[in-house]
Amino acid sequence: MTYGEHPSSTAAAAEDKLWNSDYLKVMCSNFLLFFAFYLIAPLLPLYLNDRFMADKDTIGIVLSGYVVATLMIRPFSGFMVDSFNRKKVLMLCFFVFFICFAGYIGAGTLLMFAIVRTMHGIPFGAATVANSTVAIDVLPSSRRNEGIGFYGLSNNLAMAIAPSAGIYIYSVTGDFPMLFWISLILALAGFICTSRVRIPTRELIKNKPKMSLDHFFLGRAWLMAVNITLFGLCWGIMSNYVAIYEQEELGVADGTGIFFMMLSGGLFISRLYGSKSLRAGKITHNCARGVLLSLAGYTLFALAFGEWSFYLSALLVGLGNGQMYPAFLNMFIKVARHDQRGTANSSILISWDLGMGIGILLGGFLAEYISYSAAFWVTAAMQCAGTMMFLLFTRHFYMRRRLNEN
Repeated sequence: MTYGEHPSSTAAAAEDKLWNSDYLKVMCSNFLLFFAFYLIAPLLPLYLNDRFMADKDTIGIVLSGYVVATLMIRPFSGFMVDSFNRKKVLMLCFFVFFICFAGYIGAGTLLMFAIVRTMHGIPFGAATVANSTVAIDVLPSSRRNEGIGFYGLSNNLAMAIAPSAGIYIYSVTGDFPMLFWISLILALAGFICTSRVRIPTRELIKNKPKMSLDHFFLGRAWLMAVNITLFGLCWGIMSNYVAIYEQEELGVADGTGIFFMMLSGGLFISRLYGSKSLRAGKITHNCARGVLLSLAGYTLFALAFGEWSFYLSALLVGLGNGQMYPAFLNMFIKVARHDQRGTANSSILISWDLGMGIGILLGGFLAEYISYSAAFWVTAAMQCAGTMMFLLFTRHFYMRRRLNEN
């Protein structure tokens, strides 16, 4: 400390440090969690076909199991994170997540693999809620809006790099078990990283009702939940049917990798760009800009002018969602009490996952009985409806219900 420097000012500066060691550890563990999970994701259909001779319908059923398990565990994970020691809950979830990769290596039958894959959704869903809640805990309150925006970069980056890395490793080695071992080691590294995080001591809330809906879903944020479900529906249709759409409707060959690269680039850039306004408290401003950019992207995607519009739409959707989602997460947290952070995290994830699930089913139905073009025009219409809902109703709903607590 230099002469004349006041101790309290030094302490305040330290407390307001965004990139503190614990926040970096949480970011690292989140990156490793998503990287390990998505390293094998794009190759599992090929593995099931080669290893077990599974047909397309069976592959779809096997791989969808983890989505159902993730959606079911999310409400309870929010309750556990709010009611028990957060670090212990996170470490337990991360350890089970790590162990499940060993199950892939040992699964000798299709049924066993299906069980392991479905069960893997439970620790994955719980760990994502617990990890994001811990990230909020280790952030200084003055930097929380900004920090939540940056936190999402860790899983965006992992989801952008991991599938390509997995495909490259397999193309070089042709060895599926090696990929499972790599994911196992990465998950172990994430668990070790998690174990070294120091979480501020908090007093567990006692004498609360043992069974209350607010323990499992944030009722105060119901309109925001409906709104984010609409946006999740749009993402679900686009992300799952883009590969087929580009070939059958646009005639673009092998463009999916570039599309997702543009999408991830947009997400990454917008998180960096939007962090300053989030720090300034311009949450609804960020969200409004994000939903409008996404609307432009989905509309351009449905118009299908050609290859240039295909890639530009990906960039616009990435830029929009990269600003919209962190803003919505901040809004969920700000309408919740400090002892409901886990519930707030699980509530937005439940809403997003529900929207994605509906989108996958709706997109498949529309593509089967009408066309892929119709499915993406419905996507643009749903994004328009969600945008109007936010601008006319949701942002005012949030302003009335936000709390001063952080």
